[in-house]
Amino acid sequence: MKTSLRTLVAVAGTLLSGLPAHADITVGFVTALSGPGASIGIPYGKGIAAAFDYISSVSGEKIKLIQLDDGSDPSTAARNARKLVEEEKVDILIGTAQAPASIAMMAVSAELKVPMISVSPVVVPPTTDRWGVAVPQLPSLMFKAVTDRMVKDGIKTVGYIGFSDAWGDLVYSGAKAAEDRGEMKVVANERYARTDTSVTGQVLKIVAAKPDAIMNGGSATQGALPLLALTERGYKGKIYGTPALLNADFIRVGGKSAEGILVSAGPVIVAEQLPDSHFSKKPSMAFRASYQKVNGSETTDGFSAYSFDAWLIFVDSAKRAMAKAKPGTPEFRTVLKDEIFATKELAGVHAIYNFKPDSAYGVDERSLVLVRLTNGVWRYEP
Repeated sequence: MKTSLRTLVAVAGTLLSGLPAHADITVGFVTALSGPGASIGIPYGKGIAAAFDYISSVSGEKIKLIQLDDGSDPSTAARNARKLVEEEKVDILIGTAQAPASIAMMAVSAELKVPMISVSPVVVPPTTDRWGVAVPQLPSLMFKAVTDRMVKDGIKTVGYIGFSDAWGDLVYSGAKAAEDRGEMKVVANERYARTDTSVTGQVLKIVAAKPDAIMNGGSATQGALPLLALTERGYKGKIYGTPALLNADFIRVGGKSAEGILVSAGPVIVAEQLPDSHFSKKPSMAFRASYQKVNGSETTDGFSAYSFDAWLIFVDSAKRAMAKAKPGTPEFRTVLKDEIFATKELAGVHAIYNFKPDSAYGVDERSLVLVRLTNGVWRYEP
């Protein structure tokens, strides 16, 4: 019996119609390209560009990346997140440059049932329906790495100065935790707004308390403000900080006033100084190569690397999710969320990630080293 060409085409069309249709995976990325958080937000943007250059498809499906600027405003960050989900139909959200704005995005993520990877530290309320994770090192780990070193350095009293917002509270809680453990006493707690141009009053109070050392709870450009004021007052004591200060603008603005500060950091910051056996060495070198390629300069901060790790987590999870659902659907978003929380021993440039549904964070002590600013360069201190 003969079979016509028209019949064969019809049968083939029927068979093909039963196969999953190709669909791009859409990522909505929000960062602060303007406003007071731009000195952090711009590196985040450069990091996501490097990540997209490094991996632009998953299991044969192209990744579509949409980036929006939140102007360093939490309300705008939330509106951007809603726009990306409701209008652009993104499968996942990644962002943003400051903790308050990231928290605002996380709330939208949970409401609209879209997974989110925060590149800033966030406080996520306990819930049985968690939709977001955070890439940065757990704040308590950041601070404990520093306070453990302060104890070894013989510090008995510490003066704290930081932002008058959620991030400032997080860093202060780290100092208070050390006090609660009986390791040192916090003798001053001074705050300033991210938009302030002077902290002279706060610094005068700290200096008057005569602490053995000072903990800087600021970040990026604004984090240099206390150091400049301390130098003006003739302060010569030790100063410690967190990964939030790992930024080229902090070094540029702080200048000689920032020299000698000791901070905890993700190992990517000193990748070339790490042994070849270190988990961060290989992915960090790949990150730096892609960063140089797309941005035309070397990376000098830790923030861009958080974007890169967020992308690695997303891609690793998407590979598994695509075997269970099609991108662009509510089912895929749910499966992708579940796979993010199922991440096991994924080596990134900052940490080895292991997520669980009951925690927004997935890193351990392996994610931190100590570095000191020496002649404008961060130096590894084992």
